[in-house]
Formats: sequence, structure tokens, C-alpha cells
Amino acid sequence: MSAARTLEQLLTACRRSARHLEMRDGYTLNDPNFSAWQSGHRIDLDDRSSWWRPWLQNIVDAVSRGVEVKRARVVSEPISPYIRYEYDITVPNIRAGEQVRWLPRRNATDLMLPANDFWLFDDDTLLVHHFSGVGDKVGAELITDPILIKRQAEAFEAVWRRAIPHEDYRPA
Repeated sequence: MSAARTLEQLLTACRRSARHLEMRDGYTLNDPNFSAWQSGHRIDLDDRSSWWRPWLQNIVDAVSRGVEVKRARVVSEPISPYIRYEYDITVPNIRAGEQVRWLPRRNATDLMLPANDFWLFDDDTLLVHHFSGVGDKVGAELITDPILIKRQAEAFEAVWRRAIPHEDYRPA
């Protein structure tokens, strides 16, 4: 099944929980924001207008409706430059209401993890993201199969229980 609804639409329709599992060490490496970060640009947390973006408002709106938004990142260490960039720009996500945790890949060996990143909404809608080898998004798949959703939910929870909250994680 193709992803007929967008991530934003799925989050807007969400009522209880939105869980996001990320497992790549790089995404869209030609992203202009990543390039600017590599050149030394850093967000100024005191200047909200410099880092606020529509996606963060989606998170604020979801959390205000009572949705628990969690993001877990499984990362290789030492971390890649892209993961360092993500780490550096995570505080706005947290300020918007997301809970973010990090799990070093070496601590996930015994976990049975899916091959793809995903978002799971209300334990009934799974949005799987497909990426190229260099991290460019090449597609998405919307899944409602309860057996597959249960497996992905279990994988996410296994990572979440073991992962380190953002405020405590110190990347290697």
C-alpha cells in the first residue's frame, strides 16, 4: 500500500501516540541546513524565529491534544557528522513536546529491529520510510496490518526502554 496520506496528515489525525524509530546514520546529506551546520552555523535557542519550523508546530498541536510523541534514534558510535547535526538540533523538538532518546547501536545487538525507519500512530497505522543508500528518501509505505504493527510497536518499545534520554546522552 502506498502512503496516500502525508506524515503531517497522519500526525494531525493521531489521538494517543506517535512513535518514530530512526536507525540510519545519515539522511538527505545534501540538505542545505546540514550543509550550513557543517560550515559552522548553529541555531540560537534564544532566537526562536531562527529555528522554528512548521513541523514543530505540528508536534505542539499533537501534544496539546494529548498525543504522546516519542522519537528513538539508534546510532553508530562514534557518531557520524549527520548524527552530530541531529543531536545539535534536537532541543527544538523537545521544546515542541517530543520525547527523544538515543540508543548506541552496540547496545542493540540482541534486539530484533526492523529494516526500515517508521512512524507508528495510535498503534493502528504504520508509516514506513524507504531511503536510498546515501540517505535520500525514496518512498513511503502505509501499513495497517495488525500483526506487522504489533511487531514494530514491540521493536520500538524495546529500543525505548534501553535508550538514553536526550538530556543524558553524550555522543561518542
